[in-house]
Amino acid sequence: MPHPSLATAIHAALCTRDPRAKAMAARKVARDWRLGRLAFVFDANMPDTPGRPDAPELLMPGKMPKRGKAGTERGRIALWHALAHIEFVAIDLALDMAGRFGGEMGPAFVTDFLHVAADEAMHFALLDRHLRTLGSHYGALPAHDGLWGAASETRHDVGARLAVVPMVLEARGLDVTPTAILRVRAAGDERGARILERILDDEIRHVRFGASHFADVAERLAEDPGDLWKSLVLRYFGGRLRAPFNDSARLAAGLSRELYTGLAEAEPNGISHFS
Repeated sequence: MPHPSLATAIHAALCTRDPRAKAMAARKVARDWRLGRLAFVFDANMPDTPGRPDAPELLMPGKMPKRGKAGTERGRIALWHALAHIEFVAIDLALDMAGRFGGEMGPAFVTDFLHVAADEAMHFALLDRHLRTLGSHYGALPAHDGLWGAASETRHDVGARLAVVPMVLEARGLDVTPTAILRVRAAGDERGARILERILDDEIRHVRFGASHFADVAERLAEDPGDLWKSLVLRYFGGRLRAPFNDSARLAAGLSRELYTGLAEAEPNGISHFS
């Protein structure tokens, strides 16, 4: 009996609406691919919009309610809920990367981004579980609806997708997560701090995957990687990046300081790497 196609399996995971079921589906696709249970066949188009649960209510970023002060119970729950939503959408971003561009980019590309999808699924599960220890759960609060925009804008171009999602949005997490870890640990939440440390370590690898495959795209196009990246960021992200930067983590992820500082603007540091 022939193996199911990779594209069909990824499509099914993307269309899964329940958050926990989506996380499990993403991990299963990654595991089945790793074990050779899926055929490298792209016979299904990826959905324009992935499956979403009835909750959380999705709002445009400007309509989001204030999180509340960081030291309050409301503020803590709002922070962890926002982080859980980021990781939930990140599952779809990684699945879509593999399913939409894998046929063009090859099996190694698929392996890397299904690994990312499985990591994001694990991150979401950790954050949702942590929310429950605080007496809440994913879906209890609104979440902002701007996270999928990067995927929609770059759905036609793998270079643009790599330039914006791993090399800008995920790289932002390398900048802001260390500060979040310090704040969470100072508030006495050691378990939460360890979760964020795990996420930070994984995100360095995710950004590195993006930078490496972006370099392959640039080589194929006979373009300078730095020039191509900057042109795509200007076109699809408005071209301005928020300082300060975690230069050491970015370098470990394959992003040189010379690459991104020319597009920097000084803005207050945030919490969300998709903010």
